[in-house]
Formats: sequence, structure tokens, C-alpha cells
Amino acid sequence: MIMATITTEPAPAQDLLTLVQWLSPAFPLGSFAFSHGLEHAISAGTIRDGAGLEAWLADLLSAGSGRCDAVLLSMVLGGADPAETDALAAALAAAPERHLETLSQGRSFLATTNALLGTDWPEMVLPVAVGLQARRLDLAPETVIGLYLQSFAANLVLGAVRLVPLGQTEGQRVIAALGPLIERLSRELAGAGEEALWTGTPGADIAAMAHEHQEVRLFRS
Repeated sequence: MIMATITTEPAPAQDLLTLVQWLSPAFPLGSFAFSHGLEHAISAGTIRDGAGLEAWLADLLSAGSGRCDAVLLSMVLGGADPAETDALAAALAAAPERHLETLSQGRSFLATTNALLGTDWPEMVLPVAVGLQARRLDLAPETVIGLYLQSFAANLVLGAVRLVPLGQTEGQRVIAALGPLIERLSRELAGAGEEALWTGTPGADIAAMAHEHQEVRLFRS
């Protein structure tokens, strides 16, 4: 007798594909409309090439808004109250445009994932929204944080490719060069709590504030 064997894809593999979908450029977040202050930094001549962009993004990831996003995401993945964490994120925003950026993307993320998953969460900032929906995924926190940070960096690189301008290959080189840092941060910040929230990127924060008063703007932040 020939026995038929039915195999199914392991749940973690399916969950990884789900997370990659959520954090891909094709997911309707409206990320293309925001530069996170990069537009001002580039127009002021602070960022002129791929090397300058890489250094700027490395600072954001390790000591700026990227790090804060990773900690907020870790907190929610660990069971922190999403409403309280969302309020904390709003208080941490260095500029009104920064809060607009993360809230707008979080709102769009939840609008789509609520429809896909049958949930009914109200609007929240992006790292809180991702952490909340990612609780249902059978993935290690460092995997969720790592892919989130890569998406964070990649979205800004796409903006810089247009603004500097950079070639597509140079943009991809920058993303690849940030890989080891993202991998290290995802391990270090997995399980991090509120005590790990700190920033040290005044230049990026000032650029975000100055962008609000820039006369010619292509981006909303």
C-alpha cells in the first residue's frame, strides 16, 4: 500500500513570510512620503553621498529614532500595554513631523492588518502597531526587530536615492553595509524595556525640526 504523506509548511516559515509582507515596500504605509528629516540634511549639504548617508543612518539606528522604535517594538512584543506605549512614543517624538510620520504609517499599517486579520485596533504609532500585530507570529523578537530596522533604513535609503541623488546600486550598498549593525542591535534590544530608551542624535532631531520651515519640500517630514 502506498501511503500519501501530507506535509505542511512550518508555522514559523509562514509567519516569517507574513512579517516580510507587512514590512515590504509594497505594503500600503505611505512611507514614500516621509524623509525623517533627510530632505533638510541633504539640502543643507550635510549628506552628499552614500558614505554620508550610511553614517547618518547608522547613528539613527544605534542612538536615535531607529533605536527608540526598536525598544518600543520590543516592549510591545514583551506584553507592554499598547496604549501606554503609544503615549510614551508620542512624548518621545523630537518634532511634530516625526510624530506625524510614525502615526500616519502606524494608522495605515493597522487599517490593512485589521482588515487582513479581523482585528479592530485603533490608530497607534508604527513600532507599537507592528509589535501588537506581531505578537501573533511565532517569531523570535530579534527577528521582528531586525526586519523592522532593515525596513526603517531601506525606506530612508529610497528617499535619499531620489534626493542626493544616489544610484540604485549605491543605495543597495548602503543597506547591505548597515546589515551587521542591524543584526547586532536586534540581538541587543530584544527583550529591552523602557530603561533602554535614550537618544543621542541632536543633528537628526534638529533636521527634523528645521524641515517644518523649509520653503521647498518634496516630503512630509
